Amino acid sequence: HKLNFLKRSIYSKLTAVTSAEGPTPPKQQKLDFGAKPVSDEELKKLVAQYIVEEMLPINTVDSPSFRAIIKKIPTSVNVELPHRTTFTSYLEKEFTEMERNLKATLNEIDFVSTTADIWTANNRSYMGVTLHWISRTTLERHKVALACRRIRGRQTYDVIGTEIENIHSSYGLLNKVVATVTDNGSNFVKAFQVYHPVTESDDETEEEESSPKDDDVTFSDLSEILSAENESDGQLSLPPHRRCASHTINIICTRDVEKHLTTNAESRAVYRSSTAKCTALWTKSSRSTLASETVEEISKRKLLIPTSTRWNSFFDAVKRIAEIPMGELNTLCTKLGLKCFKDQEYQFLHEYCMAMKPLTAALDILQGDCPYGTLLPTLEVLMQKTQAVKDDLSRMTAGLPDAIVQAIQTRFAGVLDDKDALLAALLTAECCTTAPLAKNPASVPSATTSSSQGEMDFFTFEAEPEEETYSAEKEVMDYLMSGYDLQILHKFSSIKTIFLKYNTPTPSSAPVERLFSLGGLVLTPKRNRLSDKRFEKLLLMRYNHCFKFNFKCQEIYC
Repeated sequence: HKLNFLKRSIYSKLTAVTSAEGPTPPKQQKLDFGAKPVSDEELKKLVAQYIVEEMLPINTVDSPSFRAIIKKIPTSVNVELPHRTTFTSYLEKEFTEMERNLKATLNEIDFVSTTADIWTANNRSYMGVTLHWISRTTLERHKVALACRRIRGRQTYDVIGTEIENIHSSYGLLNKVVATVTDNGSNFVKAFQVYHPVTESDDETEEEESSPKDDDVTFSDLSEILSAENESDGQLSLPPHRRCASHTINIICTRDVEKHLTTNAESRAVYRSSTAKCTALWTKSSRSTLASETVEEISKRKLLIPTSTRWNSFFDAVKRIAEIPMGELNTLCTKLGLKCFKDQEYQFLHEYCMAMKPLTAALDILQGDCPYGTLLPTLEVLMQKTQAVKDDLSRMTAGLPDAIVQAIQTRFAGVLDDKDALLAALLTAECCTTAPLAKNPASVPSATTSSSQGEMDFFTFEAEPEEETYSAEKEVMDYLMSGYDLQILHKFSSIKTIFLKYNTPTPSSAPVERLFSLGGLVLTPKRNRLSDKRFEKLLLMRYNHCFKFNFKCQEIYC
């Protein structure tokens, strides 16, 4: 008892001291793990994000099992998921809001570029267009999808030109698009040749070259004149055209390389025999389940089947076969009843992959989200790396690197010609053109003197000294002597403007191909009753991540 009394007295004294020094600290609050109820708007947005991002049918909201899951979510009073008709109206409203915010964002952007292509699925043709720009504040690249519209009838150049201009004008981009990137299709190329406005310098050069002498007699084709007049009646005006670099390299990988290998005496026979045996393997494994299981059992992997629409697919398929040891490869061929590979053919496959590897690496780079300025360095390094593997090749493929480099120089002649002089002239000339007038306030004419500028120049005897004048040469040299960080562009306003203008385009039309890849997941055969407008809206909302990113944050994009 005495011991307990002593403990209580000590505790009472300690408590008294603590209360005298200050208030007793409050007890730790209990954590509330109860979920907050979801409002009606939040519920619809969550379900819409799930359906759009996962590319599910809209009638998913009518599924009893799906609605049973939604009912387990704690919601506010009288909140219920709407059915398909009402939910479709909600998606329409969200698409309109996304489109309005996108247009408001694009109003603040000076330079944009587009990619365009035509896609066919389920006996329908669609024109797809994606938009790209660089943020002036963060220098980050951004992209959105503008359209995936149905095209009916023949896909002629005039139809393509009209559709592209309609898409550009619907977003107010007619004077902002610095370039449109497409593949090398003849209908796209002709559309931009006919409807791209010719500059004054081109007119003068053309006129000087075509102006007849006094004694010359010129003959004109009446049908060409009438067709030219009919084409000009539409008043179409398309932006500058750039051909897809990835598509051009793919042409080099297929047509030019095959032409060299089939015409060269050292490689003709072995190329045909080795590719024929590879094709037999691909055909057998793709058409027979038993053959596919045999391939996986022996090689511990599946063979890749090349497709004509996928760039690099032939290289990847050949590489997969070349990775199989020759003993296992011939065992596989024997079990499948195919001809075995000879040593020379197996060696050819390895040398082919060695020579083509730089091309595939360049394709992967150009198909990424990179600026147009990446194209020229990529081509230069590509030619260097292609020539570097020449010493490791046998007589069968020794001429292949030279043929690849020659094809690059021919097909990219406009990009490779006189690059150093072009860069130097471009920076200096463009800096003089884009230099802001604010840098030289004295040079800004007033309203009263602008109309008589010639008279004022005549009576000017000596230029008054200015405190600071803009020098394009000085800005260029300061920029070239600065560091390599891209953020340095913020210190050079004129060069920054040039950078935004010429690097906004992409070297490849791969972004619009990715749009079509998503389109194939939305427009499935089971959804063939989906209207063209509904399909376009669902696809654009998916590509632009309508419910993940908000275009209202214009400071992020502009």
